[in-house]
Amino acid sequence: MNTGTLSVPFWSPPEIEASLDATIAHLNDRGVLAYPTETVYGFGTAVDQAAVESLVQLKQRPPAKPFLLLIAGSEMLARLDLTLTSVAAHLAARHWPGPLTLVLSGGERRVPSRLRGPEGGVAVRWTSHEGLQRLLLAYGDPITSTSANRPRQPPAMTAGEIVSQWQSEIARGVVRVLDGGRLVESAPSTVVDCTGTRPRVIRPGAIPSSVLRESAPDLVGEF
Repeated sequence: MNTGTLSVPFWSPPEIEASLDATIAHLNDRGVLAYPTETVYGFGTAVDQAAVESLVQLKQRPPAKPFLLLIAGSEMLARLDLTLTSVAAHLAARHWPGPLTLVLSGGERRVPSRLRGPEGGVAVRWTSHEGLQRLLLAYGDPITSTSANRPRQPPAMTAGEIVSQWQSEIARGVVRVLDGGRLVESAPSTVVDCTGTRPRVIRPGAIPSSVLRESAPDLVGEF
């Protein structure tokens, strides 16, 4: 790690490749990773109870707010025993990878309960960020995701913002920061709950309902 910036270069393909081994080791050690996505910088961990709890403590996350999962391939859903309904499959085929988060049922024996929302589902997005896709494929499993910022602070758009807010945790090795440069401001992902009889928009975002209805005519929710 570059001690001058307390972050790891994660911009060019060679930098991304060079970062993989140590980053995967950090995840395997239940560490928290800060990384760029197609929307904002995120915090994430391995998908197990101990790692998730470390992220809960770091973020001081209230129980009613779960984390979503980032994937880079449908086989990751299968390994977690999450269920793609026919409607969810149509939405995924059209909009993944991309800024669409689907709340799916299943995974009772594979996904920690802390990752479930009040409706009982698990929120999942296939990221379109190429560097993060490469990391996930090398790691072989999903990682959790939440915004990498202190409470009441705006979402981080640069690694420098994370370093300024979390310098102590980074210096102690609790957090590893991947620096993918300044992100372009964009709308958050649209979140669609696919656990009920009809798909329902529970957070408006980058993909409007009118576009989603081309793949899911029964979609509930207007914006």
